[in-house]
Amino acid sequence: MNGEGKITRVHRDRLAVVYLRQSSMVQVREHTESTTRQYGLAEEAVRLGWARQDVVVIDTDLGVSGRWGVARAGFTELVGRVCSGEVGAIFGIEISRLARSNAEVARLMEFAAITETLLIDADGVYDPADVNDRMLLGMKSTIGEVELHVMAQRLHAAKNAAAQRGELRTPLPVGLVYDEAGDVVIDPDAEVQAAIRDVFAAFEQTGSAYGVVAAFATRRFPLRAYGGVWAGQLRWGKLTHARVLGVLKNPGYAGAYVHGRYTSRRRVDPDGTVHTGLVERPRAEWPVLIKDHHPGYITWEQFLLNEAKLAANRTNAGARPPREGSALCQGIIACGSCGKPMRTNYHTDARPSYECSSRADRLTTPTCRSVAASTVDDAVAEQLLAALNPTEVALALAAADRVTDRHQRVSRAAELAVERARYDAERAERAFHAVEPENRLVARSLEARWEAKLATLAEAEQALAAATDTLPPLPGRAELEQLAADLPGLWHAPTTSNKDRKRLLRTLIADITLLPETDHDKVAIGIRWHTGATDELRVARAVHPGTAKRSPSPAVEMVTRLGPTTPTAELANILNAAGLTTGHGRPFDVKAVQWIRHAYHIPAPVAYAEGEISVAQAAERLGCSTGVIYYWINTGQLDAHRGSGHRLCIPWNGQIQHACNRRIIESGHLNPAARRSKPRTRR
Repeated sequence: MNGEGKITRVHRDRLAVVYLRQSSMVQVREHTESTTRQYGLAEEAVRLGWARQDVVVIDTDLGVSGRWGVARAGFTELVGRVCSGEVGAIFGIEISRLARSNAEVARLMEFAAITETLLIDADGVYDPADVNDRMLLGMKSTIGEVELHVMAQRLHAAKNAAAQRGELRTPLPVGLVYDEAGDVVIDPDAEVQAAIRDVFAAFEQTGSAYGVVAAFATRRFPLRAYGGVWAGQLRWGKLTHARVLGVLKNPGYAGAYVHGRYTSRRRVDPDGTVHTGLVERPRAEWPVLIKDHHPGYITWEQFLLNEAKLAANRTNAGARPPREGSALCQGIIACGSCGKPMRTNYHTDARPSYECSSRADRLTTPTCRSVAASTVDDAVAEQLLAALNPTEVALALAAADRVTDRHQRVSRAAELAVERARYDAERAERAFHAVEPENRLVARSLEARWEAKLATLAEAEQALAAATDTLPPLPGRAELEQLAADLPGLWHAPTTSNKDRKRLLRTLIADITLLPETDHDKVAIGIRWHTGATDELRVARAVHPGTAKRSPSPAVEMVTRLGPTTPTAELANILNAAGLTTGHGRPFDVKAVQWIRHAYHIPAPVAYAEGEISVAQAAERLGCSTGVIYYWINTGQLDAHRGSGHRLCIPWNGQIQHACNRRIIESGHLNPAARRSKPRTRR
């Protein structure tokens, strides 16, 4: 081996570290010869004079990529041992391939030069402290990095070329398999087919991924395993929300071949840590998209509709999809005073309200309001159904015809551009085939022109596809007429859910705005239709149930005027004689008048005559509880009668008080001393 003379006793007295690395577990599993060679470097270290117990093998990074920024525990351990000065030499198949990044190799060489550590591979022994060895290692490392780049570029170019033809085989989602000829077909397993089709049917019915999960709560869902001991096997388990999104967003189920949906992105933290992750590209940036490549479960148009529904359900992106609650304008109503959306607050399911979200931030304006949802919902629903009269329906159908015509003109222009580009390409092809092969100069020029025409044709076809995809599908005229005829009945049908009513509402109305209104008893509502037209309504606020059941003002005024001098029972008769009723519509009685006195703090006339006291006063004078007084009254031991206001009035004098005091002294219950003074009778 070249440079064995560089190895001294100082190096042999320290450890010899053999570092093993392979980039993936597939290489570890299939390229066993490379692993065997790397483990064999331990014997090479013994041959060069290191004791066997001083040879350390670090194989933690087997299956871990050597890309810069990838966390490698084995390489970190190696650098730590070198920095501590306990390593005399590092062994590897190729020292320049300890890492794929020149920065990491140069860093390791810098530490090895400081600690006088040698680097040894099959080519020889290198001393990083020697400038010539260091330059040689740097050149080999640079050449190795360029070699890896060229190899990766060639491999990716071949991979992309196969993908452009739709021939690059990649793992298929469950429900699709490769047949004997290598073509993509629907899985012949009937249970798998039924599960996949039911996912799309459930999403069309519920409109949300969580709705699909609920529909599969008692069913199992298939999974095709790739790699590992279960490779190729069909596994069954629970359908999760993430898997539902994976099925709905996979264009393979629409019969499309796609390559490059995801790309790798790397980011660096402030501390220098590198993170690598996958990022989904927008559909316009997919490198390869071949429609109708293989049989699918749904059409491409249905895939686009599902994608639009999922985007409309993303509340974290600002979308407000219809929910199951009874508030019809949920998600599309905003405050016209501060401009913020209004939140839906359910006090109970039957009494929701709309509240300005600025309240949470304490940024409300003087005209920001909250309103009962029924006030806005009833007015908006009435306006919606009123808009579907025969005249308005005729205007809407005419507008739909104009929109359809405009869509057709846009598509027709793109179709004519494709037709012209195809004609030019075919003409260039005929000219190329008509030239004599020996006339290479002319043939080369015609070939270049043919390729340019083909590129123009491809761009025109992409423009046509983009124009077709961006135009939303329009319902037919017959479908619109049927919907307009059945909408009132459908709206009020008990089988129509709140969620369905919200969807019907949003087909015509874009958003609702609660406009500023100084009158607290009124609500100003702005409606913006999808056609661009606007309407403004002013309706009365709904009266709170408690307010609606209050006693009428004339009755309250009469009780306030006559109450201090008129007994309650007599006042009830006066109110009934005047034809007044309670808030519930019933005649007045003593309890109703007493409640008005309590609510409005109206005093009653003096209830006690000269020489009469109340129950509370009697209990206070006797030093007992009111319960004792009530007991005496109920048992006839104390006289009392009902006075004005239906209050108990007790005639009182010194003799009655003396009798009551004596009754308390003789009571064993009220006076424990009396109980102890009585002799016990023995039986």
